[in-house]
Amino acid sequence: MRGVSEPRSSVTPLAGGHSGRTFVGEAGGERTVVRIYPPGDGRGATAPEVDRAVLHLVRGLVPVPEVVELVREHQASGRPGLLVTSWMPGVRGDLVLPGLDAAGMERLGRAMGTTAATLAGMPWLRPGLFVDAELTLGDLPGAGLPEWVESRLTRWEATARARLAEVAEPAQAVLDAVGRACLVHGDLNPKNVLVDPDTLGLTAVLDWEFAHAGHPWTDVGNLVRFERHPAYVSGVVGAWTSLRGGDERQLLDGARAADLWALVDLAARAGDNPVADRAERLLRAVADSGDLHAWPFAT
Repeated sequence: MRGVSEPRSSVTPLAGGHSGRTFVGEAGGERTVVRIYPPGDGRGATAPEVDRAVLHLVRGLVPVPEVVELVREHQASGRPGLLVTSWMPGVRGDLVLPGLDAAGMERLGRAMGTTAATLAGMPWLRPGLFVDAELTLGDLPGAGLPEWVESRLTRWEATARARLAEVAEPAQAVLDAVGRACLVHGDLNPKNVLVDPDTLGLTAVLDWEFAHAGHPWTDVGNLVRFERHPAYVSGVVGAWTSLRGGDERQLLDGARAADLWALVDLAARAGDNPVADRAERLLRAVADSGDLHAWPFAT
């Protein structure tokens, strides 16, 4: 009928979205975020249900979007799985952080550390990967850090691999001394959070596809992997120990040890993307120096 128009809808890629699979959808003036799970994705057909369950689990404890709709994949037709969530306000943390002074970095670090500590207070009986909508646990890959180094870094020369394995052995002993598991985001860093630029509080924690049950120090290790400004690091470890207890230096040492798992996995894929390349450079500095806190980049 003339004079009546249909609601306009659109879907556009979300800047910073994981692997080009995250989009902003808009219909009738309402915005949502759409995550696509292609058939044959390495996480399996249950990935959208796992992500929905994790968001439901943490909602009210940390800021996360609300799940609007879930569509399971249909392998016969090639239809991908979809997870539609609400749009959340804020600016990505990695865009906010470079413009902050030391006091601002410390405040943002405290917000990030508080989130990591909140997740670390959500216990699980053992480490493992989530395999279904009930968050049933499968197994984590790798028997221990030294074995992980040997199995993943096959492209490294034997001497460099052996040097890193020497660092990995005592690091694994430090991790084993904790003896408990908790919910781990798995990719908690400034690019995966939204921030209120005025208050520097977190408005959303995003991209939970690497969530699993794991070591309480893992998320701290990710938070301070590449962000090394002393004020930011102090904010992270100070906030975490305020909630979970312990010594700040011990936490930082343990966080570097816990992060070796992810660094090794990233370094094994060097050449695929800049993050993997940077991880390999950092890991080689650790291997060469024998120091988990090695830093090969200009400050």
